[in-house]
Amino acid sequence: MAMWKEFIRKTIPYVPGEQPSDKKIIKLNTNENPYPPSPKVLKAAVELGEKGADDLRRYPDPEVKKLVQTLSAYHGVWPENVFTGVGSDDVLSVAFLTFFNSPKPVLFADITYSFYSVWTDIYRIPSKTIPVDEDFRIHVSDYNIPNGGIVIANPNAPTGISLPLEDIRALVEANQDSVVIVDEAYIDFGGQSALALIKDYENVLVVRTFSKSRSLAGLRVGYALGSETLIKAMNDVKFSINSYTMNAPAIKLGVECVQDREYFAECIRKIKDTREYTVENLQRNGFKVLPSDANFVFASHIRHPAKKIFEGLKKRKVFVRFFDKPRINNYLRISIGTDDEMRSFFKELRGVLNDLALDF
Repeated sequence: MAMWKEFIRKTIPYVPGEQPSDKKIIKLNTNENPYPPSPKVLKAAVELGEKGADDLRRYPDPEVKKLVQTLSAYHGVWPENVFTGVGSDDVLSVAFLTFFNSPKPVLFADITYSFYSVWTDIYRIPSKTIPVDEDFRIHVSDYNIPNGGIVIANPNAPTGISLPLEDIRALVEANQDSVVIVDEAYIDFGGQSALALIKDYENVLVVRTFSKSRSLAGLRVGYALGSETLIKAMNDVKFSINSYTMNAPAIKLGVECVQDREYFAECIRKIKDTREYTVENLQRNGFKVLPSDANFVFASHIRHPAKKIFEGLKKRKVFVRFFDKPRINNYLRISIGTDDEMRSFFKELRGVLNDLALDF
């Protein structure tokens, strides 16, 4: 083997949900918002197409000032408390690279967003997973051990279970020598945000995304909220890697998205209502469903294996997410679609369960 091949940085990459090209598929596998972006976003996109050639010719604002100012006003914080990136994955990646530089391990749950372990691997950060209990709940007291940082997804993924704010506060209070990242990708659908803690604790970073509740997964917009010290450190690292991370259309459309509060609230309400309908119907069809504060549910059938149901649904052009991993390999993660999509999902699901019952 050529010597240079020995020094290639190797890792096991994150595997995203399948993105089928067939538009007729009922796609409930990647937690995307089933509703379109705000009409204000769509109007701005048209205007950008007609008049925005100069924006595409020039470099975007590296400080992303318009979006930062819009987010700071929306959340009632100073612009110095806001960091932006290309989706929350980019924000989290920069945060890991910035803050987790200790010989002590970074702590996160054994069942959580699987990208965390990819980043600790690729950046050579020592890490330790903390087991959730038999009900898939996180106990913050388990994190009161020596560490080089803590990451909590709240609500957690893929379970959808959230922690109350007092638990997050207790976690931060007990770990003031470490940066605590609270990944709130799904917080708009339920649970209590840790945003209030950034005013009391200098070491708390709250990470958000436009990909779920704001219907902009295809545009890639994410941000973080934290103390001025944390945000400055992240910007220093960002500008040392790539100053122009967010493109001009993303900045412009992101601003319009945040400003349409009424449309945002209506989409959240519809998803929550459909989530309730989904849980009730899954239970009627023999599923155990974990309590969810996210735009998805995590469910296990009392009789039939999750993999068989997953494969049966896929044959019927319905995509859900199956994780072939210990402890969760008998669960399906099902994104909340529109009411029509969920009715179609249940029609196909009943067909799959009937087929499996005949084979049982």
